[in-house]
Amino acid sequence: MDFLPTLWFILIAVLWIGYLFLEGFDLGVGMLMKTFARGEKERRVLLNTVGPVWDGNEVWLLTAGGATFAAFPFWYASLFSALYIPLVFVLLGLIFRAVAFEYRGKVHNDTWRTVWDWAIALGSLVAAFGIGAMLALTTTGLPLNENGDRVGGAFAWFTWYAVIGGLAIVGFAVIHAAAFVALKTDGDIRHRARRLVGRWMPVGLAPMAVWAIAVALENGKWFSWLLIAVAVAAAVTSWAANRAGREGFSFLAMGGFLLAGAAAIFSAVYPVVLPSTLDPLWNLTVENASSSSYTLGLMSIVAAFGVPLVLAYQAWTYWIFRKRITAAHLPEPHDFAPAVALATAGAAPAGATGTTPTGSAS
Repeated sequence: MDFLPTLWFILIAVLWIGYLFLEGFDLGVGMLMKTFARGEKERRVLLNTVGPVWDGNEVWLLTAGGATFAAFPFWYASLFSALYIPLVFVLLGLIFRAVAFEYRGKVHNDTWRTVWDWAIALGSLVAAFGIGAMLALTTTGLPLNENGDRVGGAFAWFTWYAVIGGLAIVGFAVIHAAAFVALKTDGDIRHRARRLVGRWMPVGLAPMAVWAIAVALENGKWFSWLLIAVAVAAAVTSWAANRAGREGFSFLAMGGFLLAGAAAIFSAVYPVVLPSTLDPLWNLTVENASSSSYTLGLMSIVAAFGVPLVLAYQAWTYWIFRKRITAAHLPEPHDFAPAVALATAGAAPAGATGTTPTGSAS
């Protein structure tokens, strides 16, 4: 078997794991906006924990999709065409969520903020569920014929595996977000986030455990079971660290659970990248779905330079914004009065003309 297709299968798995680790907690923070935060101050605290990093985290999604398109075009074509409808909803969820982050603080009005809070929460939920369903189906299979085309109606993808995968990422994102909030905040919200992790971790992580065990049972590779055991140990470690008040260690151990669990799933299905539930002979593998050796070689050279730069930049970003946030750090929200109104009141600054757009602190 050629080494380069296997290398790029591993790299794509790493990109998805990186995406789920980084975007996972900010999708979870979005969902916590309507289920955890008490009042406007706490919602603003939650937003400011992810404010400097959420858009950078989404780069991992684009990179994972782009790498799949370039390295395994047949995998990309079959998966994305079969899941056209759910992925459109994922895209809409990400769009509404991004717009809400930017627009929420532009007007000092409760109704305005409530609308955008729901856009953040529902957009995060839809995106997390859809991405989880997609990843579950790429490891458990779709009804593909010999040409890699989906057989069945528009909702042939909607299976129990899709539901389990969607719940797995939603559950992980919420627990991961609570661990992140406990790490990044102080005061009452910090302690409540720790309690959420301690009480709900088994429930939140159970669907991912079910997904990993189902894939391991189907493929029966011993090292996948070893990785599942490591994932369970990491989850227990995260729970114990959270209980002891070691939020940073708890957050990192949660990442260890994701890394080991996802590695168990991807290693179990290798060398298949997209199984066919109709006939195993129609499975897409790292060999029959990959680009040419020349393309993969050129991509490897570019990645050797680009990936370290991206990792260094993101590490620097998290280091710069590493301090804890409390409600006391946030200014009061306010509207900017139009300059014309200020001039009428005799308070316009010298040289001020026109109208200042309405806005407020986020």
